[in-house]
Order: sequence, then structure tokens, then C-alpha cells
Amino acid sequence: MPALPDGEPVPDDGTLPAWVAPAAADAAGERPFGVYVHVPFCSVRCGYCDFNTYTAAELGGGASQSQYASTALDEVALAARVLDGAGLGSRPVSTVFFGGGTPTMLPAEDLARVVRGIERTWGLADGAEVTTEANPDSVTPESLRVLADAGFTRVSFGMQSAVPHVLATLERTHDPRRIPDVVAWARDAGLGVSLDLIYGTPGESPADWRASVESALATGVDHVSAYALVVEPGTKMHAQVRRGQLTLPDEDDQAAKYELADDLLTAAGLGWYEVSNWARGPEHACRHNLAYWRGDDWWGIGPGAHSYVSAGRGAAGEHAGVRWWNVKHPRRYAALLAEGRSPGAGRELLTAEEAHLERVMLGVRLREGLDLAVLDDAGRRAVAGLVARELLDGVAALRGRAVLTRRGRLLADAVVRELTA
Repeated sequence: MPALPDGEPVPDDGTLPAWVAPAAADAAGERPFGVYVHVPFCSVRCGYCDFNTYTAAELGGGASQSQYASTALDEVALAARVLDGAGLGSRPVSTVFFGGGTPTMLPAEDLARVVRGIERTWGLADGAEVTTEANPDSVTPESLRVLADAGFTRVSFGMQSAVPHVLATLERTHDPRRIPDVVAWARDAGLGVSLDLIYGTPGESPADWRASVESALATGVDHVSAYALVVEPGTKMHAQVRRGQLTLPDEDDQAAKYELADDLLTAAGLGWYEVSNWARGPEHACRHNLAYWRGDDWWGIGPGAHSYVSAGRGAAGEHAGVRWWNVKHPRRYAALLAEGRSPGAGRELLTAEEAHLERVMLGVRLREGLDLAVLDDAGRRAVAGLVARELLDGVAALRGRAVLTRRGRLLADAVVRELTA
């Protein structure tokens, strides 16, 4: 698992910097507020995974899965005190997202209890989106109905592939034949459904990838995420690649699989709205993730979770926002909250320049594109060359937006480098 970033200490009571209160509160009404809940438990650790997750054998004592909902609610109470102190406590929650790990390793009643606690604390906005990730083998028709009754609106299943040998390489434990069943159960419960896919697994052929995308589409889902496999140092798969046991595909293979997915998904009526995400219409897009990409505020609950508050247009001096992150281990996380202390491990105060870079990096990934007025002079001068190389859409540029072409989506990082000089 990657180390936490370096940063300055977080006060024991979690208080935000003094300059946040007048600046952020002044603009808070303009920005949605989301809550992310990290559930760090998994039944097994997949070989490619570097997320902050733990199996029962890795946890040891002092990090009770059965008490996790109560511990998470302790942080909800802390968040309410901190945001109230900064004048930011009056906004209802627009989106809630349970990620992991495998959130549905917790009983559905525990997940429901956390959602009810969030609703009691801040209220849920009209039409709020409430999502949980889930492994296909971690739900039942009954558990999905409990979630829907508690206010969940979406479930995102980690399908990853429809091909058994690809799932085996990824060390995923579910039976791919279960996917149509869990999609049907979720829809019967009244939940929207997304399927997550991974392309570029060692040994995955183009035919394998086509079969996976077509299998996802055959379920009739309205949202698909497709991510290129990234093998991070420190993971089991990284060691297997280093020893020559697995061979990673080259960049051309990855690009061809992205283009194939885009062709199949577009033909089925799902349009891209972010580089790695497709939806049948705007109403099916993941609003929680859109909030990240648009720079909205959110509080991350759980070990290793990150939070962010923008200072808005009323920022004092060079300050543009504050980001902080929690300690990683569930045992330490639970102990700090039990002592009435913030579980924050560190934080960074973003300068205007850093906030601008992030706005460009994230905003350009969206189908709506980036307002060219956001760019500095050098960035705007770079647009013509990017259009000429067919990385940005020329018509959109004439309308004042930087919108990636499909070729540009494959080279998004290079586009960002040029737009930010």
C-alpha cells in the first residue's frame, strides 16, 4: 500500500485553518457537499490492489469489523463539529459514496445505520445520490433491499472481467456467471447499477476484453467504468511482473482496448462523460465522482480517507483550499476517535497555483471540458497546437471549451502538461 503524503499536523480537535471559515462559508452555498465512507475490509487481497484494505488475518486485534459502523459515526460527529466551527455545517449532503475495500462485507443494516447517521447530522439534499461499491459475491436480494429501503440509490459492482482466466490472474473470487443475477437483484430493489471493468490484465486477449464489455452491456446497465490496469510497486502482481511470471501488455494494447470499449459502449447508447466512465444519460452519471472532478467539498470518513474544502472565491491571500487525510490503520483510526481526537494524519494548504493545476487536471477529463478562461496565457496559446494535433476538439475550442478528442483521451496527461505549461 502506498504511504500517506507528507503534510503539516492536523490539530487534535480537527479544527480547520482560521482563514477557511470566512472564505469558504461565503461561497459554500454555491458548492455541493459530499461524504465518502471508506470501508477497509476485504475477504482476500487481490494481487493488483494497493488500496488501504485489510483482510481479517492482517488486521489483528483492536479493529473490530462489527464495531466499524459505530466508529465511522464517531467521525461523522467530529466532522459536524469541525464544519460547524468553520461556518460550513448548514449544507445538506448531495452525495454519499461507500468505497473500499468491500463495503458490503459489513451487514447491510450497518451500512444503513451510517447513512441514517449522515442524514440526521446534515440532512440529505432532495434527490441525493447514495452509492455503495460491492463485490458480486457479497450481496443477496435481501441485503440489496435493505440498502434501498435505507436510502441507497446506486450500487457499483466490481465485475472487472467476464473471463475466468483473467479473473484468476487478478485474483478475483466471484463467479462471472453471477453478474446478471446481481444486476437483476439490484434493479428489482430499485437501485441504479454500474459495472466496473479493468482492461490490460496480463494474458488478456482482445477477444477476452470484447467478451467482458459485451457481457456487461448484455445486463442492460446504464453506467460502465473501464480502467486500465496499473500495477503499483509493493503489490503481489508487481513482484510477479518483476520476476517474469507475468508480462504486462504494451501501451498500444491498452489503447486498442480503450478504443474497443468506447466503440462498443457508444454503439449501445452509453456516452463518455469522463475519460474512464460512460453513462446512458446525464441522469445516470456518478454525481459523487463528478463532484471530485469539479472541485466540490467532501469529507472522507474512515482510515486513510481524504477530505477537501475549497476556500472559494473569497480566499484569503494565497490560500485556495485545504486537503487532509486520516491515519491508515483501522486500529489506530478507531483508537483516536475513542479518545475524542481527530484521526487526521496530515494536511496540505493549497496555494492558488496548486488549485489551478488541479482544476485543469481534473476538469479536462470531463466531456463538458474546461472553460478556456480558466487557463493562463500560456495555456490558451497551447490550445491551437493541441487542436492541430487532434488532441482537443476544434469546434469546442471555438466555443471557448477545451474538450478532449478520443485521441486526446488516450493522451490526457500530455494535454494537461501543455495546458499548464
